[in-house]
Amino acid sequence: MPVARLLADLPPTTDRMDTTIRILQGTAARLAALADASVDLVVTSPPYPMIEMWDGIFAAQEGRIGDHLGAGRGRDACELMHALLDRAWAEAYRVLKPGGIACVNIGDATRTLHGDFQLYANHARILQAFQALGCAALPDILWRKPTNAPNKFMGSGMLPVGAYVTYEHEYILVLRKGGRREFKSAPEKERRRKSAFFWEERNVWFSDIWSDIGGVGQELGDGTARRRSAAFPFALAYRLISMFSVRGDLVFDPFSGTGTTLAAALATGRNAIGVEFDETLLPVVRSSLLAMPSFANAYIRERLSRHLEFAASRTLEEGALKYKNTYYGFPVMTAQEQDLLIPDIADLRENKSFEFSVSYRDEAQSDFVQNS
Repeated sequence: MPVARLLADLPPTTDRMDTTIRILQGTAARLAALADASVDLVVTSPPYPMIEMWDGIFAAQEGRIGDHLGAGRGRDACELMHALLDRAWAEAYRVLKPGGIACVNIGDATRTLHGDFQLYANHARILQAFQALGCAALPDILWRKPTNAPNKFMGSGMLPVGAYVTYEHEYILVLRKGGRREFKSAPEKERRRKSAFFWEERNVWFSDIWSDIGGVGQELGDGTARRRSAAFPFALAYRLISMFSVRGDLVFDPFSGTGTTLAAALATGRNAIGVEFDETLLPVVRSSLLAMPSFANAYIRERLSRHLEFAASRTLEEGALKYKNTYYGFPVMTAQEQDLLIPDIADLRENKSFEFSVSYRDEAQSDFVQNS
């Protein structure tokens, strides 16, 4: 099925939840088949410029990068790396619908070249690139990764002035194409209501600092491949997709890596398409997606269990919650949570190489339904 046709079929009807997950080998800059204004959300984490593990990937596409690094011209090398990423950002902007959101997880880099230690502000350069394309910058998120490292500084130890602070955070840039997205039709409004999140989740998710998601311990796929690709955690992608899209939307990742974004889209009932330059990672993505149904359903149950714990604690402390969810019957804080439904995955099938169809049980999990 051609990509353009695949996208033209979206979104699915609301009475039966089905999604499609597709992986393409290549680069985002070459993905001409992906139709203009066809994507609702971009969630990605590119190779980080000036992080040594990605030097070879960048230099293979632009030979001058290796020359600049060898000569100690870090800022020149960094700019050429970002010029390569700019092609992907232009493509992401092209395929985003008006009102669509792009979330980019990126870390700044610190590096010493020829004895000169510097910070390379990757997040600022990428933000500038998206704004030049026409995107509006929304409040970003600092992802502070918990660490047990004993050394909290770099450089000259206890002596001023040559010590440097240790970086323990990355950025999640949030950009929007055009004005705020609107939901006009009855089916669109229904999908939005079912895609609601819990009040207590909102309070954590929409904070500007995330410190509850670790940067290690990937749950899915091959560990070696994940270290090589520096994949971000499933929980991070799952959260962003839940925050900035609704069920049946199309999520795009131009740097799929080991497929974390695709797996999270599958778990949340979104369609997804991803592109990966390194063809050796594609089998890892496939394995992760095939393993998703049981993992995702367990993850959903943990989410529901956390809500029940919150509701019980809140009731003890401040009295009964005012509203009840229509599908589960359990108490919720706000009227906007009444139509919230988090369906299990019913079936996943590989239609052809690296294209998957997913169906969902569009009903409440019986073990969480409260009839009283």
